Amino acid sequence: MVEILQYRRIMLKQLALCLLTSLMFVQIAEARIRYYKWDVKYEYKSPDCYKKLAITINGGTPGPTILAQQGDTVIVEVKNNLMLENLAIHWHGIRQIGTPGMDGTEGVTQCPILPGDTFKYEFKVDRPGTYLYHAHYGMQREAGLYGSIRVSLPDGETEPFAYDYDRSIILNDWYHKSTYEQATGLNSLPFVWVGEPQSLLIQGRGKFNCSSAPSAPGVCNASNPECSPYVMIVIPGKTYRLRVASLTALSALSFQIEGHNMTVVEADGHYVEPFVVKNLFIYSGETYSVLIKADQDPSRNYWMTTNVVGRLPNTTAGLAILNYYPNHLRRSPPTTPPAGPIWNDTAPRLAQSQAIKARQGFISTPPATSDRTIVFLNTQNLVNGYTRWAVNKVSFTLPHTPYLVAEKYHLRHVFNQSSPPNGYDFQNYDIYSANKTNATLNDAIYRLQFNSTVDIILQNANSMTNNTSETHPWHLHGHDFWVLGYGTGKFDIYNDPRNYNLVNPIMKNTVPVHRYGWTALRFKADNPGVWLFHCHIESHFHMGMGVVFEEGIEKVGNLPSSILGCGESKGLGKP
Repeated sequence: MVEILQYRRIMLKQLALCLLTSLMFVQIAEARIRYYKWDVKYEYKSPDCYKKLAITINGGTPGPTILAQQGDTVIVEVKNNLMLENLAIHWHGIRQIGTPGMDGTEGVTQCPILPGDTFKYEFKVDRPGTYLYHAHYGMQREAGLYGSIRVSLPDGETEPFAYDYDRSIILNDWYHKSTYEQATGLNSLPFVWVGEPQSLLIQGRGKFNCSSAPSAPGVCNASNPECSPYVMIVIPGKTYRLRVASLTALSALSFQIEGHNMTVVEADGHYVEPFVVKNLFIYSGETYSVLIKADQDPSRNYWMTTNVVGRLPNTTAGLAILNYYPNHLRRSPPTTPPAGPIWNDTAPRLAQSQAIKARQGFISTPPATSDRTIVFLNTQNLVNGYTRWAVNKVSFTLPHTPYLVAEKYHLRHVFNQSSPPNGYDFQNYDIYSANKTNATLNDAIYRLQFNSTVDIILQNANSMTNNTSETHPWHLHGHDFWVLGYGTGKFDIYNDPRNYNLVNPIMKNTVPVHRYGWTALRFKADNPGVWLFHCHIESHFHMGMGVVFEEGIEKVGNLPSSILGCGESKGLGKP
């Protein structure tokens, strides 16, 4: 009886929260402004039962979900209470058309927010869909500063698929070492790799085996309610839109729901020609919407699981519960959690990537040809004895003055003005051999002709370790791109373009390049500003795996003074 009353109280609380959110949504919708006020600070948290410092927003991690409608203006007032750290927040998937200074990328579009300072981000959400936000300073993202952005259609418009309820979850991996410890190891001689994560989190909750590693009393507590499994309540017979996103620091993941198929209908804010999966493969920075129907035996609950793929797993699977109402929330499923797919089987992951096509009736046709092609060879290299990641043997570094500011104010001396390489030695480079060549450090940028059409070929290769080629998820700021194709082996610049999908390619902002494979993208350089394009694995970007594009800088309006103040931008923008 007590459990029934407790269950009803929880349900009533959730209903009240939903009603309050709906009322706020309706009231604010009339004003077309969504205003959020965030206090960002470190707090001790135990998301996987192990207590450590985490970056929180208003006391929580993941942070609050941003809810908006297409065309709305979002204002987020951020107070940096980290005390000893700078801060920047990126709005992942929001193109920032007309507001390049609000992209939230330290070193590229803004100076960091100093400890104790308040910064106001203001931007328009121009497309419906599923997006993210996360820290973009150092490796802070993996310390817990992340959350969801959900943009709905304007009133009176409907989507091309039906569902009863809308839910969001973020998948993540979790390290017990601080970002400082990890970054120091990556920058050291000898090199100290970050290793595999200690846990996988589903909506901020996981379970570390406290007995597997000794710790001080009270540090790891398996009964801590903070690390009880995330529970998603469903009503039998109803259909749910589940927005699944990944913000892992390292891991490629598979996500599955025991006994339930998932129909993929959206990817990175674009409608997908529906297809059914049992395992949803997802890479850091990607978002998907899947439809699930609560059509299984309603007398029990079911496991929701996530597993590492693409790397030899040394991390326990993440577990959550699909709770069929009115079963008790904490009632464990009677079965063993289902095993994930084979971790090193690339074929099904490549097949899913190739299956993602634009939905009929919502196809944005790409230009038939491009004006420029850039091939990016992804390699691991040594630079002066230090282990780095590189693109065309160039390992990226950020300047002290943000590129956007430097370009707008013609401070061309603050970074290298040479042109980075457009390709590599296609004829002679062996992508299957362990790379023993050196790279160079550089902060030069790619200058794109405004409104031109650009093809990017991501070419994967062997790292410095034999028989190792890692999956890299690449994310482009300020744009969506058409995914023209994937392939295995070395990209043939003369023949492979003949097989591009120019009929119904999906548009995305994040895409994987698979093991010893290639991925071809096309985008229009039509958003004035300076935009980062980088591997979304935290350690890989920290080690130099990224590039920057400049386009139409002369069309950028006055920059907000709030993004200035570092490097040679001190004093700029003042009367």
